[in-house]
Amino acid sequence: MAEPPVIQVEDLRKQYGPVRAVDGIGFDIARGATCALLGGNGAGKTTTIAMLLGLLLPTSGRIHILGEEVPRHHHRVLPRMNFSSPYVDLPQRLTVAENLTVYARLYGVLRVRERLAALRRDLDIDAFFQRPYGSLSAGQKTRVALAKALLNEPEILLLDEPTASLDPDTADRIRGILTDYQRHSGATLLLASHNMSEVERLCDQVIMLRTGRVVASGAPRELIHRYGRKDMEEVFLDIARGIQSGEVVE
Repeated sequence: MAEPPVIQVEDLRKQYGPVRAVDGIGFDIARGATCALLGGNGAGKTTTIAMLLGLLLPTSGRIHILGEEVPRHHHRVLPRMNFSSPYVDLPQRLTVAENLTVYARLYGVLRVRERLAALRRDLDIDAFFQRPYGSLSAGQKTRVALAKALLNEPEILLLDEPTASLDPDTADRIRGILTDYQRHSGATLLLASHNMSEVERLCDQVIMLRTGRVVASGAPRELIHRYGRKDMEEVFLDIARGIQSGEVVE
């Protein structure tokens, strides 16, 4: 029998007064998949991720993660998950070392020194490891946020713009680290990104949102073929502009 999906979303909705931020979406993500959640600003990506993490209560619908209902039993799955976003800051006055040590203890990481040493090496954060987090550049903060997200070696890793503010060389290294981590751990990755070349490189599944609804899904190559485009950037533009599958824009 096929293994059940590690993330199952059914008829999920989030309403803010008259605004439907998420409007009845559903999708499954298999164990070990790397899935992109795509859409323009206001499409519902961040709201969806917040509901998966249990940070927002759905208006209606069902979420099951690792076989547990969220948010009712989110405490059972949160230790097996983690999240990274360059738009969520860590305490500014603490050094990188202090921040990561605190989070490692919160996550119950064993052999904290060894884990931090591995992350310092893999993410190239050693040069600013003892500096206050608030003094870092945007790109350095992005790397520290990813280090925080990998501390507990999560089974499910949710990533919001994982290579934002990084130069091309560092971004390429980060994508390699994520690929290696997924390969050796079997983890499931769900990422929101506006970098379509990144999506094509990393992802075997794509979920496209527009105005809070799923409007397309499939593997990147399938979507490129379906829309008759040369790459995912052109597919993204078609969907963001409301062009239906099969239409051709001159």
